Amino acid sequence: MSDKPHTLDRLWSTIEDRRGADPDESWTARLLSKGPEKCAEKFGEEAIEALIEAVKGDTDALTREGADVLYHFCIMLASRGVTLKDVLSELDRRHGTSGVAEKAARKH
Repeated sequence: MSDKPHTLDRLWSTIEDRRGADPDESWTARLLSKGPEKCAEKFGEEAIEALIEAVKGDTDALTREGADVLYHFCIMLASRGVTLKDVLSELDRRHGTSGVAEKAARKH
């Protein structure tokens, strides 16, 4: 087993490292400096681009857009103080639960 951190862990670490960087030098710092609303907007734009590639069936483009979606999702989380660990913990909590049952439980 490799001691190398998971790709998403490395991405999250990079985002945290660049949080205080110069916005003229770092895209991550630039996005975060524009606030949570702009980060959410950018995530939405990237998600739409991924949807378009999925519908078109261009798997190479979808792969690239998928990477953009994951990056911008993490930026959006960071902009609101939600960590990747928080999201992964929620996924772990849901593991083994039927999606239908989980969704029904949220309605109550």
